Amino acid sequence: MADDQQRWGYAEVDAYLGISVGAAWSRTSRGTLPAPDDESIPDRPRWRPATVRNLKPLGQGYWSDLLANRPAPSEATV
Repeated sequence: MADDQQRWGYAEVDAYLGISVGAAWSRTSRGTLPAPDDESIPDRPRWRPATVRNLKPLGQGYWSDLLANRPAPSEATV
């Protein structure tokens, strides 16, 4: 199957990124994974491999993702 026709589910995405299925689901709900390329089956989002390969993950864990999304502290903290 050509790469443009292939679709990855949560299992393939988590294997590629080295995270758990739960983490992939959580990242999708928080918006830190790209929008799925195929949502034709409810509750079964699918991504093209190229979409996931071009992703630059924020980190490997929940806390690193939270810290990366925090606004910068105010410079006027005296």
